[in-house]
Amino acid sequence: MNKKIIIGIIMAVALGGGFLYRFANLKSSSEQSEKKEAGHGEEKAGEHEGGKEKEGKEGQDEHKESGSVKMTADMQKQNGVVVAPAKKQRLGGMINATGKVEANADRIAHVSPRIPGKIVSVKASLGDSVAAGQSLATLDSVELGEAINRYHQSRTRFALAQTNMERIKGLVAKKIAARKEILQAETEFKIAQTELQTDEDRLSLYGISTADHRDGQRKRPPLMVRSPIGGVITEKRAIVGELSDPSKSLYTVADLATVWVMIDINEKDLAKVSKGQAAIVTVGAFPEQKFRGRINHVADVLEQATRTVKARIEVGNPGRKLKPEMFATAELVLPADSAPVLAVPEDALQEVDGKNVLFVVDDKGIEFEPRKVEPGRVAGGMVEIVSGLKEGERYAAKGAFILKSELKKGELEGDAH
Repeated sequence: MNKKIIIGIIMAVALGGGFLYRFANLKSSSEQSEKKEAGHGEEKAGEHEGGKEKEGKEGQDEHKESGSVKMTADMQKQNGVVVAPAKKQRLGGMINATGKVEANADRIAHVSPRIPGKIVSVKASLGDSVAAGQSLATLDSVELGEAINRYHQSRTRFALAQTNMERIKGLVAKKIAARKEILQAETEFKIAQTELQTDEDRLSLYGISTADHRDGQRKRPPLMVRSPIGGVITEKRAIVGELSDPSKSLYTVADLATVWVMIDINEKDLAKVSKGQAAIVTVGAFPEQKFRGRINHVADVLEQATRTVKARIEVGNPGRKLKPEMFATAELVLPADSAPVLAVPEDALQEVDGKNVLFVVDDKGIEFEPRKVEPGRVAGGMVEIVSGLKEGERYAAKGAFILKSELKKGELEGDAH
């Protein structure tokens, strides 16, 4: 009996323990499942909230490019970075054209002798600055000697004709000579007078003063070749010992105080170009200097091959910096539009990874982020921003290239690590 009781007790304990173990395991599994489900729910909720946050951030930063540059106010000052708010302004239109510098054809002189002669001296060389009336070369001319001899002969005939006319007038007054003789004498006098005037004009044309030869001086003077205008000698062909004549130019003198810039205007822009229009000219030798002028001629013929029209800009040339044959770029200024547009300086717009960006600064004025923008028209050093920037936003108006360099430098250092 005691044995049966003991065995029953042992079995009951064993069965109860298994039940308790299974109950504990079930409870533990249920708790773990609840925790897992709760964690999974929290994870999903977090992902949902994160997705919303990410979506909002992407909508806010759709124009931002990767990376940024931090620069304190002192560093900005040292690097020439200037921050300015984006503003709207009226932009004048602009037409860009290319061309070439030429000497002002209205201020060029080809200098040659008026009569043939042999060059005996050369007084000016290539590149010299000369004044109007300055002697450039001297010639020994046989023809000049002949002209002087004719002048002296004409003077002698004139004097004889005058004396004869006065003598006949006296005889007619005394009724010794017939009146028709005085008419003949007066005719001869007028012919002699005309011949003398012609020979004097010829010498004056050759640059010889008749006052130096009225005393009977018959020595042949040297023939001076003088510059008719002041300017710079751009060509020289005068060589001592060579024969020269009016068909041969000894010098070319150009007044380069003003020059012409010949540009090509596209057919589509022709209606916007007119005589008197302002223009700004730049050349590669002096990229920072702007030469201002005006269009003084627009050709009437369209060049068929290029579909362009030649236009001529007359430009002041201080310091003679503009040299003939230089390539030039011209900006033709158009009247300002009536509606203002958002515009920034051209230097503020930079190209980063093939995209046009502006460096927009945060509220603290320290961190610059490159933002993709869409540029529009360019006029007078300003470029229109069609999209990507709002009025009032602060950006790097100057020193954007420094920020671009720092951005690239940071990217290279990041790649190295």
